[in-house]
This record gives sequence, C-alpha cells and structure tokens, in this order.
Amino acid sequence: MQRDADALRDTGVTGVAVRLETPRGTVTARSGVGDLVTRRPVPQDGYLRLGSTTKTFVATVLLQLVGENRISLGQTVDQLLPGVVSGAGNDGRTITVRDLLQHTSGLSDYIHDVFPDPGSRTYFADRGRAYKPEELVDLAMRHEPAFPAGTRWAYSNTNYVLAGMIIEKVTGRTWEQQVHDRILRPLGLQHTDTPGTRPYLPYPRTANYQQFTADGPMVDTTIAYRPFDSGADGSMTGTARDLNRFLAALASGRLLKPAVLAAMTNTVPVPRDSGHPEGTRDGLGLFFTPLSCGGGYLGHGGSGFGYVVRAATTVDGRRTITVSAHSRSADPQNAARQEDALRDLVDHALCRTA
Repeated sequence: MQRDADALRDTGVTGVAVRLETPRGTVTARSGVGDLVTRRPVPQDGYLRLGSTTKTFVATVLLQLVGENRISLGQTVDQLLPGVVSGAGNDGRTITVRDLLQHTSGLSDYIHDVFPDPGSRTYFADRGRAYKPEELVDLAMRHEPAFPAGTRWAYSNTNYVLAGMIIEKVTGRTWEQQVHDRILRPLGLQHTDTPGTRPYLPYPRTANYQQFTADGPMVDTTIAYRPFDSGADGSMTGTARDLNRFLAALASGRLLKPAVLAAMTNTVPVPRDSGHPEGTRDGLGLFFTPLSCGGGYLGHGGSGFGYVVRAATTVDGRRTITVSAHSRSADPQNAARQEDALRDLVDHALCRTA
C-alpha cells in the first residue's frame, strides 16, 4: 500500500493519505508533504473535505425515513416539495425520490452555473459566495432536463440539494441536524461535521492545491469554495477513521433495515463515458465498482478544488479504505494518470485483504 501511495505521489500529487481497516487491524500510508511551504509531513488521520461522499450520509438519512414509513422511494418530488421543480421542461411530478438518489432524474447540475472560469481569478472572486438550496435549484431550473426521469443516468448535484430539502420538509429539521442525530452521534463519529458555510478545515490537515491551467502554479485551495462546498451534495468534513467506520456500519447493516439496505444497493449501469471504471453501477448514494480479483466494493468519491477523496468498503463491511489526494492537475493526461493510480491503490488494497 505504501508503494501505491508513493506511485500516486509520483504522478504529481502533493500529499497522499491512506487508511485501510481489516479484521486483522489497521494499515496506514502517507506520501508527499502536508503543504508546499513548510514541507511538513502529511498528518496521521488529518481532517478532510469529504465532498460528494456527503451524499452517502444524506441518502442514508432519507432511507432511514423510508424504513420508518415517513416517505417512500416512489413518491414524487412535487408531492414533497410542491412547485419547486418546474420550468424549462422540468416537472417534479415525474421525478421520484429514487430518481434523485440514483441520479436518474435528468435534472441539470447547478455546478455548471457556479463554476469559475478556467483561470483562478474568478475562483478567488467567487469563493466566499454561498447560495441557499432554493437558489441552487432555481439555477438548475433554468435548463431543460437532459432526459425524461427514469430513462437514463447522469450525475447531478442538484439531486442531493433537493434530497436535503426533502429531509427538512419531512422531519422539520435540517439535513445537518438529522445526520448528526441519526449517524454521527450513534456511531461516535466525533471528528465528522457538517460545517455549512464555515470555510475552514480544523487541524491537523493537509493543504489542498489546485492547478487551474496546465502550465500554471499550484494554488492553495484549502479554504472551501462555498458556491458548491456548503450543501447536502458535498459540504461535510471528517477524518478517514470516521469515514471508514461509517461505511463499515452502513454495509454491515447497522444503519438501515435489511430491505432498505437492499434497495440502497440495487444498482443501475453507469455509462462508460461518465468517468467511472468500466462495470461501475450506481445505487442510492453508493456506487458498486468491480474488483480486479473478483467481486466488487461499495463506496463513493468526493472531490473539489485541490482534493479527491475515495472511500470504499467490501460488501460485507469487513474491509474499508479511505484515500485522500491533496492536489489536482489541470493537464487532462496527468489528471487521468492520477485517477488511474488512485483506483489501482483502492483495488490493490481491497484485493490483498480479500
């Protein structure tokens, strides 16, 4: 695992951290530096931006509500949030809760409306602006849907903004409060948080760096980019230790009733051009990815400016890994090499302990 962490570093990633939990114990690896100024080591179990791994927490809360018969996966968005999804051909009467969680809604991804230009100038200009969930949905509603709900698959962060709004509508409490009460507190995940618009990561942490142009410098992006780092689709922070504990509890059935967990892991194919490994399938807040040694793993990735986090667990929850890479390249070929190295690390680690 150390060799694989070093191989990921050798693609140009400034800092790498890995934590693998197995029935035989915990294995960790670190490579690179904690920041480019002091060259300090990558910290042990430092705080991470979880990015879209937040979606797995949100999906788990919604599925707990399904298990409590407070909502159903077949309910439409319009039944739960009347009039919110409408305009430009969007129709909340045709989109179900399942469509949101499984990215089969066809809704436009609001990310395209708040993404900065290719250089870093607008990144810094826009970094501090936070949007309300309703504002993000309104941005997406300006665009026609990519396809009729339920007919195809396309990843859209808008789906999980709506999922967070549904949790609040059904329970009367925010998705953040529900995640704390239903997941973080029961599992003792004391180092995981829902910081909302608070932009700073606690210490210890590894600095994140984004290269905005292929020939440009590495820019420190450790502070959150609040236009898309502050909602139910990707705002949580935590540690690899906590994230592994969450995934292990989820896969082993400690958080969801058996029938509901089965629904969560009932998957649909992901298109080959989606950026996922061949054979990847999407459930409800969890992806299934094949292993080179046979079988596969459940998990979710998270990324933002300057970081990539990948969390994965075997289907029985007995072996769990979190990998964090703390810089991202603007060169497409190098970015692809980094992604391949990250995937190989996860695959090798889970196969060696299978």
